[in-house]
Amino acid sequence: QVQLVESGGGLVQAGGSLRLSCAASGSIFSINVMGWYRQAPGKQRESVAHITNDGTTVIADSVKGRFAISRDNAKNTVYLQMNSLKPEDTAVYYCNTNCYTGGSVHDYWGQGTQVTVSS
Repeated sequence: QVQLVESGGGLVQAGGSLRLSCAASGSIFSINVMGWYRQAPGKQRESVAHITNDGTTVIADSVKGRFAISRDNAKNTVYLQMNSLKPEDTAVYYCNTNCYTGGSVHDYWGQGTQVTVSS
């Protein structure tokens, strides 16, 4: 019912930058929160950053000061600006949203986009 389309992943050298985008589409009444998780090889999925409907942001300590999250409510799109990338940032990044649709609140996930940071 709701789809998340991610883009912007790729290969970058350490110290470089990438911007991830995630656009939500479907029968969305309202979005409570949108954000990003990531899963590195051999590790559990972890929260990276999210932004709520009132503009409050939460950023993981591991990326604080380097990553920034923003949103475009008109487009139901969230962005993750990633600067000063490190090899340890290498992971599959998943967009996630909690939204009100179909008469109730649900969570939806994107398919993931690969971010690879070379040393």
